[in-house]
Amino acid sequence: MPLTLDQLNAASQPEFVALLDGTYEHSPWIAERAWHRRPFASLAALKHALVEVLRDAGHDAQLALIRAHPELAGKAMVAKTLTAESTHEQGKAGLTDCTPDEFAKIQRLNAEYNAKFGWPFILAVRGPRGTGLTRAEIIATFERRLAGHPDFEFAECLRHVHRIAEIRLNDKFGVTPELGNLVWDWAEELATESDPGFKEHGQLTVTYLTDAHRACARRLQAWMKHAGFDEVSIDAVGNVVGVYHGRDAGAKRLLTGSHYDTVRNAGKYDGRLGIFVPMACVRELHRAGRRLPFGLEVVAFAEEEGQRYKATFLGSGALTGHFDPAWLDQVDADGITMRDAMRAAGLPGTMDAIAVLKRDPARYLGFVEVHIEQGPVLNELDLPLGVVTSINGGRRFLGEVIGIASHAGTTPMDRRRDAAVAVAQLAVFLEQRAAAVPDVVGTMGQLEVPAGSINVVPGRCRFSLDIRATTDAARDACVADVTAELERICRQRGLTCMLEETMRAAAAPSDPVWQRRWENAVAALGLPVHRMPSGAGHDAMKLHEVMPQAMLFVRGLNAGISHNPLESSTNDDIELAVRAFQHLLDQLAETA
Repeated sequence: MPLTLDQLNAASQPEFVALLDGTYEHSPWIAERAWHRRPFASLAALKHALVEVLRDAGHDAQLALIRAHPELAGKAMVAKTLTAESTHEQGKAGLTDCTPDEFAKIQRLNAEYNAKFGWPFILAVRGPRGTGLTRAEIIATFERRLAGHPDFEFAECLRHVHRIAEIRLNDKFGVTPELGNLVWDWAEELATESDPGFKEHGQLTVTYLTDAHRACARRLQAWMKHAGFDEVSIDAVGNVVGVYHGRDAGAKRLLTGSHYDTVRNAGKYDGRLGIFVPMACVRELHRAGRRLPFGLEVVAFAEEEGQRYKATFLGSGALTGHFDPAWLDQVDADGITMRDAMRAAGLPGTMDAIAVLKRDPARYLGFVEVHIEQGPVLNELDLPLGVVTSINGGRRFLGEVIGIASHAGTTPMDRRRDAAVAVAQLAVFLEQRAAAVPDVVGTMGQLEVPAGSINVVPGRCRFSLDIRATTDAARDACVADVTAELERICRQRGLTCMLEETMRAAAAPSDPVWQRRWENAVAALGLPVHRMPSGAGHDAMKLHEVMPQAMLFVRGLNAGISHNPLESSTNDDIELAVRAFQHLLDQLAETA
């Protein structure tokens, strides 16, 4: 019989430890300490309590736990002395069926990893879906992490220990994250569509109105219809719009969604998670024959990344009435105008057709968006969900410092007009200035010496600036200090400079009422509420201009990396995101 929370909450300490036996490898002390944290309101609360116990235990106890784990395909597996749980997991990942070459490679990696770090390599081999990684995926992860820093690897091993425990607890409780699996599978299937030049290399790239982009739109349209949406359409800019009516078809709607285009060589969850989570909620409402007092409109925005054309937030901008007519005349790298690309995709390509997409805010309750975090915070805190307090406002610049190119051997150090050193000095100032104020970030992502040579003092240096903060005032204060420092450096060094602002986006603080709804939803799952800003831009920034908005973040794996093929999330974390969204809908239904 599956384990229940009632059993655990009522158990004596020895009974509690026995019921959780095998959850953490050869470490019953974790359950012993977790017993004092009863009662647990949910399985998620139990999992988090176990995480906290290990976090509070200190480095030595954590290291002992890591060392209690067997090597992958190691001596214990060969000798058949693994625990039942480890035997099941390594078998499910196919490690018991390694070819001689695979086995030899894993043994070599085990030895190298142990020699470098002093503990065995820990990987949740059942993976983010729980069904098992392939041997190729395991070996590739092993090789990648072998190059890591010891501090990061120690923390990463602990995170994988918790993932192993989470899957084992699911088995004990007989729990399968069905909705998390549904969303995870949708993400995997949609990722099979990719632009030419990338798909052949197994890379995900979907840019605006390419064949892959249109194929994604068709899949989303079909899935929405199958999920039970009442109306599904592709609009004049390529947004896929699904509407699930409330009890009264004319009632106000909750607007939600995110984008389905990607950066080049992208991950599978950026944007797309925010489409699939509400789709899963509509599917459940439809299957239950349930109507809410309000409608639900899910929009898969056609473009947010600005990869093919310099027109970021094109999809959501059309809904807010901020589609710039000049965008239609922009050309891509192949000289194709956006207007022609639209017409080739079967869209009108006219401002008249686009203008009618503008939504009347009076007909909407607000906008909410679920998004993978795209950063390391939740991952480091071992929290599956976070509530966004504000989307950072940002300003971007392209700059150039001009000095004098001269001979590297004959120009004395006190006579140089070195443009690159000046920009390097500015980069250090930017780092220090941004770090001095909470929630301000500054990045110099591009730095180039045109026609530079190893034996020439740089006469020119081009660079970029990206400065973001949770408030426009904090952002602008940082910009002012950085630009003043640039001028000071150039005066001191006898250089000239140019700086052009290329983008300015206002900060988008979450609406307090909607933020509290997300907080209530997270708390209802038995999880602590963690509030955090978003350093990345989102479609919610555009909707913020016309209606209240708030966002929910979902933890990402691999240090929360995003815009990268390693971007990932687990079925359990996604399940919690769907449950949180359902709770938000229930809150609205109670007050409508």
